[in-house]
Amino acid sequence: MSQRTDRLDSQIQQELMGLLQREMKDPRLGFATVTRVTTARDLGHVTVWVSVYGQEEERTRSMAALEDATPWLRRRLGERLRLRHVPALVMRRDDSIEAGDRVLRLLREVEGNETEGGADAGRHQDEGRGEDQDGSR
Repeated sequence: MSQRTDRLDSQIQQELMGLLQREMKDPRLGFATVTRVTTARDLGHVTVWVSVYGQEEERTRSMAALEDATPWLRRRLGERLRLRHVPALVMRRDDSIEAGDRVLRLLREVEGNETEGGADAGRHQDEGRGEDQDGSR
């Protein structure tokens, strides 16, 4: 993207985070973080990627609260950013953090299994070659 849209993405992300943390009073909104903002080339709409912490039901409620608050958020952005045309906001749930955590958990499991299985595998290999404990045949 262009330098202008990158700068606008950053400003919108910062302003939305401030609005979510300090001004939005919807009780359905849980712990939500704006992880990424992408502005269309024509500056007509912005996709806002939001990571929501909690169980699936809490995430669904939080995303519904954000969808309902989109007109209010857009109006507040217009007041703060002083844009001639405030882009339409499209909220999307960002599951990348959750997916990353899942991958790390799986890697730890595989590493743990290799460590447990690695000692047994080495012992069985030595027995298969007929070596004594001192390494001689």
